[in-house]
Amino acid sequence: MHTVVERELELNLVLSPERSVAVPARLTYRTQDPYAVHISFHIGSDSPVNWTFARELLVEGVFRPCGHGDVRVWPTKIDSRSVLCVALTSPDGDALLEVPSPAVSAWLERTLRAVPPGTESGRLGMDEALAELLTPTPADDLWLRDPWPSDESKDGEA
Repeated sequence: MHTVVERELELNLVLSPERSVAVPARLTYRTQDPYAVHISFHIGSDSPVNWTFARELLVEGVFRPCGHGDVRVWPTKIDSRSVLCVALTSPDGDALLEVPSPAVSAWLERTLRAVPPGTESGRLGMDEALAELLTPTPADDLWLRDPWPSDESKDGEA
């Protein structure tokens, strides 16, 4: 059975040091994709902007700066509020998001209860998929038989 852990929240898209806009967002975690977290947010376009990155990155980012490249995460305080800064980089541009730390931490805790750290690989179904691939089928018997008679003649045969 697969579980989905979601959280609707409002984050701030930082436009400049003095200006940010509130953006509705959804955090999603699916147990059948146990290493990833998904964030979707609406920035005034017809369809939401979706990002997927490692759950571990977000978990670590609650405590200390981490990540490099496309996704960087770090904790900070803004006007005595605990926030998680998430910097996203893509060919389409860059975005800096401020997400309320208590909301993210509570949501992450729910994901960690659903799939504890270190148990993710057991959720991928690799063993079951491999077993299914390797299970013989009736047609396999045709491939296992020698399709060609031996060229070697037996004793006394001409």
